[in-house]
Amino acid sequence: MNISIENIDKVNAVMTAVVEPADYTEKYEKAIKDAKKKMNMPGFRPGMVPVGLIKKQFGVSILADEVNKILQDGLFGYIRENKINMLGEPLPTEENNTVELKEGESFTFKFELAIAPEFEVELSKKDKIDYYNVEVSDQMVENQVNMYRQRGGSYEKVDSYEDNDMIKGVITELDVENPVKAEDVVMLPKYFKNDDQKKLFDGVKVNDIVTFNPSVAYDNNEAELTSLLKVEKADALNHKGEFNFQITEITRFMPGPFNQELFDTVFPGGEVKSEEEFRGKVKSLIADQFKKDSDYKFLLDTRKYITEKVGKLEFPEEKLKKILLANTGDQAKVDAQFDKSIEELTWHLIKEKLVEQNGVKVDDEDVRNMAKEVTRMQFAQYGMLNIPDEYLENSVKEMLKKRETVDNLIDRCIEVKLGVALKDKVTLNEKSVSAEEFNKMFES
Repeated sequence: MNISIENIDKVNAVMTAVVEPADYTEKYEKAIKDAKKKMNMPGFRPGMVPVGLIKKQFGVSILADEVNKILQDGLFGYIRENKINMLGEPLPTEENNTVELKEGESFTFKFELAIAPEFEVELSKKDKIDYYNVEVSDQMVENQVNMYRQRGGSYEKVDSYEDNDMIKGVITELDVENPVKAEDVVMLPKYFKNDDQKKLFDGVKVNDIVTFNPSVAYDNNEAELTSLLKVEKADALNHKGEFNFQITEITRFMPGPFNQELFDTVFPGGEVKSEEEFRGKVKSLIADQFKKDSDYKFLLDTRKYITEKVGKLEFPEEKLKKILLANTGDQAKVDAQFDKSIEELTWHLIKEKLVEQNGVKVDDEDVRNMAKEVTRMQFAQYGMLNIPDEYLENSVKEMLKKRETVDNLIDRCIEVKLGVALKDKVTLNEKSVSAEEFNKMFES
């Protein structure tokens, strides 16, 4: 097959492929013979349909399949061998629709190519990029410690109410002819919408009777009142007056003990022996997580910095729109998202060049380790810091079965490794910030 390419400009080209009989005849004849073996046609025994009849009825479609296979292999082989930096796939021109396939003849096909723009990207110590070190406060450590303790905590009955306690009792409507009355009603006054109503329960004890207005307390929230008064939803807002609430039980959540059992649960192996060591390990965990977040922020800032340094690239926009339309079939979506697509494509090309420059490579072990890291983070959200190896391996095995998941893991590996490489390449303008200041940087 004869393939040639004509550059229209820096980012547009036309590829011409001429398929000769020598390219397809042998494969076409073999495909005809294979069809003959499988062909069932009335009036003929299986496998005995004449070749001429097969060619007459199915020859064009069989020839089209073989020519298409040859084209695909030839075009992408040519692109690969000649290192043509193409965006998307070759787009068939309208001329291809007029090609008439006849056995023994040559066929000429033309394809439009969108060529990636040429550009340079260089980083050195002259390039300064912010890097944020997040300070881990004592309060953050204490909050995390309390979270661990809460997992081993329990509810206990107490005599008097404090903020956050849960109260249970009998509620009775006042000053109406047919009052609503419900038993075993549970409330959390802390979550009242009205502070004055909330204060009515300060310091109350079991068997006390409190007069309050549920409608005011819950700001006429229909769902809350329906649940509290145990009435039909349509009737909930009809009860605007005051109620008595006789307290029969007050329950308080008590955190688990701060002892060696907790230390060993969170950090198995007996390496933590004191509250001070425990808080130190917790602080390190929080710092490690912020380190990952800081690295991610650095990569975002580096992306912005390099993109601005490279400047606006020239793209074959009309061809790219055709490619996107061919993929999505939705012109409105293509138009709405085109600028964002160009932005992402620009970074993709820059990132590819940076990956090549810095020798970033990802192997199977990297992907497995990333899958483990993702799994650990998922379990950590539920307070499970020490996952048994069996569960970890099973989760990783399931993740690696999905092609899309593997591709995402590879991308994450590349970005992590690229971030490490770029941190060594540029000058870090290190800044210490609080967690609040750092989190605000992601708000937009």
